[in-house]
Amino acid sequence: MHYKKQLEYRYPKGLFSMLSVYSFTGAAILASTIFSLLLFLSIDDNPLMKWLFGALAIIFEAGKFYAWYEYGERKAHRNFSGAASALCFYLVLAAISIGGSIGGINSATNTAKSHVAVEQAKVDAYNRQIAAIDDQIALNNQAAEKYIQMERIATGVQRIQEQNKKLRQEQQRLAMERDSLPPVAQGSVLGLIDSLSKAFHVSAPDAQLGLVVFLSVLLDFFAAFFVGVIGEENRFRHYYRRFGAFTIDAYAEPVPAGLLTDQREDKSGEITTDHVAEEAPADAPKTLAEKVMEALSSESIPCTKRAVAKHFSVPAEEVDSLFSDFMERGYLGKKANNHYHWVGETA
Repeated sequence: MHYKKQLEYRYPKGLFSMLSVYSFTGAAILASTIFSLLLFLSIDDNPLMKWLFGALAIIFEAGKFYAWYEYGERKAHRNFSGAASALCFYLVLAAISIGGSIGGINSATNTAKSHVAVEQAKVDAYNRQIAAIDDQIALNNQAAEKYIQMERIATGVQRIQEQNKKLRQEQQRLAMERDSLPPVAQGSVLGLIDSLSKAFHVSAPDAQLGLVVFLSVLLDFFAAFFVGVIGEENRFRHYYRRFGAFTIDAYAEPVPAGLLTDQREDKSGEITTDHVAEEAPADAPKTLAEKVMEALSSESIPCTKRAVAKHFSVPAEEVDSLFSDFMERGYLGKKANNHYHWVGETA
């Protein structure tokens, strides 16, 4: 089992690592749920339907991540048919969640674009009024030329000049109001969309769609990855609590029980080594491996994985690890029909 190999080079993650993992997972799940809510709540304006669709979005999100966790559990227990069904269930819910995230992120992006469009519309309105005044002044100048040709400068031209003066004052006032407006600030998301459209030579809507899809898929996979990390760490911690010490001791060189090495220096200066007997504490609790070895050697239970799992109430994966370790150490053997039989400790 791969957990046994992991014991050679790592220990369970510390408190800081697990707090970080849980924080990342919670934040990703919360963000994915909020984006799904934005989509489902926009389906109907009825308050009752909003509550129902909101609850449906939360159920889908919670079920999706639990299905992914269950997929890891069943795969670890080698229940491949169950793992495949859990994976299919997760993919269906993930597709719904990604669709909700796409709708939510796209809605937020369109809202930012609408704010920019409103501010730009104000500036454009002032520009149109200033341009209309320029056109009126140009028409007045043409009329003034005709009055000059008709030698009616005192009556017509003077009146047109007064009108142009008022129009220029109005134009200056509009220009000052336009310039006093806050500058149209383009958000970072809109700037990114413009950059992507220029980089990939696509239109802004296509760049926005690609960005939204990428962020939605990334968010969902990010949350699923950390949910898988939590499940893997929990399984490893469970394995470590039961078999950690026994599996690590299996790789150490055997030392006769109850013997301590005592080094002394004799009169000639040579170092001699004596073995001093020391009894092990009689009340030391037995490990699960020792209990299984004792039960199999005394033939109190059949030498099968199912019998060991049922008698000691341990998961199948732990029994698999025990039997694999017993096989490596020569305590177990296999018959021609692949049934196990107890060999015992070899000299």
